[in-house]
Parts: sequence; structure tokens; C-alpha cells
Amino acid sequence: MMTTFRFRPKAAVLAAVLVTVGIVSAVPAFADQYRGQRMVVVDVNGQLMRDIPEAGSVRVITDTQGRRLLLDNWDQVIGFEIPAWQYQERSGGGQRGAERRIEPSQFPDRPQPLREQVSREEFPEAPRARIERRDLNPTTGTVPTRPKIIEVPAAEEPSTPQQQAQPAPKTPKLTKAQVTALQVYLDRNGVSPGVIDGRMGSNVNKALDSWFEATGERLDPADTDLIVSRLASDGSLAFATYTITAEDAAGPFIASIPSDYAEKAQLERMSYTSTVEMLAERFHMDEDYLKALNPDVDFTLPGVQIKVVATGKNKTGVVTRIIADKGRKQVRAYDAAGKLVAAYPATIGSTDTPSPSGEVTIERIAHNPGYTYNPKINFKQGNNDQILQVPPGPNGPVGTMWMALSKPTYGIHGTPEPSAIGKTQSHGCVRLTNWDAEELADMVKPGVTVSFVE
Repeated sequence: MMTTFRFRPKAAVLAAVLVTVGIVSAVPAFADQYRGQRMVVVDVNGQLMRDIPEAGSVRVITDTQGRRLLLDNWDQVIGFEIPAWQYQERSGGGQRGAERRIEPSQFPDRPQPLREQVSREEFPEAPRARIERRDLNPTTGTVPTRPKIIEVPAAEEPSTPQQQAQPAPKTPKLTKAQVTALQVYLDRNGVSPGVIDGRMGSNVNKALDSWFEATGERLDPADTDLIVSRLASDGSLAFATYTITAEDAAGPFIASIPSDYAEKAQLERMSYTSTVEMLAERFHMDEDYLKALNPDVDFTLPGVQIKVVATGKNKTGVVTRIIADKGRKQVRAYDAAGKLVAAYPATIGSTDTPSPSGEVTIERIAHNPGYTYNPKINFKQGNNDQILQVPPGPNGPVGTMWMALSKPTYGIHGTPEPSAIGKTQSHGCVRLTNWDAEELADMVKPGVTVSFVE
């Protein structure tokens, strides 16, 4: 069930609100009068709205059935309009319907956002003046997670794991918020766009191709109404609030990450360098985008509320085969039936240190690994000619996850630079973002085949 903000009832602003949203709202005194009205507004729990939102704090969109929904400034659905006769019928006829609770599932169709009645360039972003607003989950201060991942019927299984994907249509100019909604939707459903940054790019296009392979549906990035409606039906829209905790602010952090491996080896841990870096990775975001969404916010202060994207739970499944596609710079994971389970943008080898060819297997899996630098069998870095032990941490050379391959010294692993995935080169291994590597590691076991294709 979607989290709902509670607004203080203010009779003085009631008239202004009714003019603003154009909907007949319910107040306590309305409990016995709704039968005489044409339309009423209920909250997402199926109850008449008793607390009236302040003017300017809500907007109205129209769903696929022509009904109107109330959304707050954080794109959260707080209520929707239904005919009074329908409410009367569902709540027990002539009884005190305003005092009875009815389940939204009792309505013919649960509203799905489709189009807005007002023009705007992008989905609303929370104004700085509202940074003190209550968190979406006031009891814990954490971002609500989705109750479950939408299961989309798959297309007919291809004869090989690589179904021929049709080229994606040319995408019109989209706002950052619209692209973010698309990225969040793909991220929640196991076809990773890499870092969420509000930009269309190669990693997003690869994710769209993988969505087509997994479902048979060609998702149109310009169909923002469809994306928003699916996000809403899945429990929350693209953005949410998060309260920085004392643990977040405490770290531990280090001032900077040295480039020289000998200096890295002197550190106790390859920790994050700031709260911003840590939170950006937690919410699968680009650091600059997180800061842009929260201008002038001090991320080091506990209790501060920030705007983040609402990522979901990790994809689950049993992966039996992995394709490391060098040409597409992508890792695709399949189950025993040949169905695509997940796909991730990847950095795979380089001209100087190419990745393996053919088939190998996963030999072992290590969470939060350290890194052994050996210039004789790996690569030469700077003036270092001795074996070095680099401590573990998210900013280590292999990030927070290591899946060793049967070809010695090679593996699938995380990275200290998630924004560079799919855009740079590696020393022969397969790099993923830390969160994608962790998700994949939870779905594989030693013995899983990894096929390198050109």
C-alpha cells in the first residue's frame, strides 16, 4: 500500500483547495451529507478524505478511466475521486459510510495515472522550502520498498539466449525527471540502466533492448504516462524522501582515494569519501544528480531529509548461464529455461588487457573482498613492482563483490566508479556497479557458465 502524507485540516483554506483541485472534498461534517453530492474523494485506503490538503500542496491527474487522482508535491498518490453513489453502495447503503472503511480493491478498477490536466515541463521536484516535510516512512526514516516486483509475462523463449532485439525507436527530447522515471522502472525490474542520472544514453538503450528480449514489449521512453502508471501501481513513483541518520553521517569515511596502489595498500579500508558518495550508491544514483536534486543541503547533518529515487528490492532468481557481451558492453543472466533474468551494463576488458574468450565458469564468490596486486601476473601500475595487499571497501579496485572465474586472475566484480561503467575499459575483468554485482552474486553459484562473446 502506498504511503500517505497526513495533512492538518484547516477550514480556512478549504475553499481555496476546492477551487485549486476542482474536486468535492470530504470533511468531518460531510459524513452524513455525501449522498447529496455528485462526487467524493477517498484516500488510498478507501476512506473519505477527512484532512484537507493545503492549497498548492496537491495537483490533479486523470487516470485511464477518466477519474481524477490527487498527487502531492512528491508525486505520491494521496486520494482519488469516485461517484458518491458508488461510495454509498460500497460502504453499506444508508449507513454512516464516512465512518466505514472500504478496500480499494472493491472499486471496479484501481486508478492508474495517465495524463495531467495541467501543463508542466517535468514531474514536480520538491521545492527547497519543503525539505522539512515528513519522511515517507516516519517510523523508520527509510524509503519504502516495493511490496513485490511486477512479473511481466515473457515472450516465447528464444532458441538461443540472444533473441534478436529490434532497434529501439528514436527517442524525443525528455526531461530529466521523465528519464529518471524510466531508469527507476528498468532498475526495479532487473534490467539495469547503470547509475540513475536522468539522462538517456547507451546504458539506458541497452536496458530497453534487454526489456524487449525478456518481455517481447518494446517500451517507448516517450510514453511517460505508461511509465508513471506502472510505477504507481508498483507501490511508489520515481522519487521519495530519505532522512539522513546518525549512522549515515558518522561514516567511517576517508579524505580521498589515492591512485597509487602502494598508497592504497597503506589504508585500513577503502571506504567512501563522503555521505554523498555513500547515499548515491545506496540509491543507485549519480553523485552529481543527487546533489542537483538537493541544492544547498548539508548531507553531513543527521535528521536532514533529502530527495532520492525510489529503487526497489533486488531481482531474485536462479541464474545458470551468463553472457558477457564485449560488443554491447553488457552482462546478461539467464535461467535454466533460457529466459533472461537480469541484464547489467558492464566494462569488459581493453585492447591492452583483453578479457577471456569462449566459456569459463564461476569458481568462487567473495563478498567485500580485498585485492592482491601482483604486477607479474596482473598489470603494471605506476612504479609498483612488488605484490601489494589492498584492503576491502567500496572504493577498492574490485568494489564490494568478486566472482572469480576459472581463468586465473579474472573475475566479475564491482567498481569504485559506478558512473564509468560501460564507458571505459578494464584490466581484462568484467566490471559492474557494486549494486548490480551484489544482485547478480545472489543469483549464481560456483559452476555457473560465463560465455564471452564479441
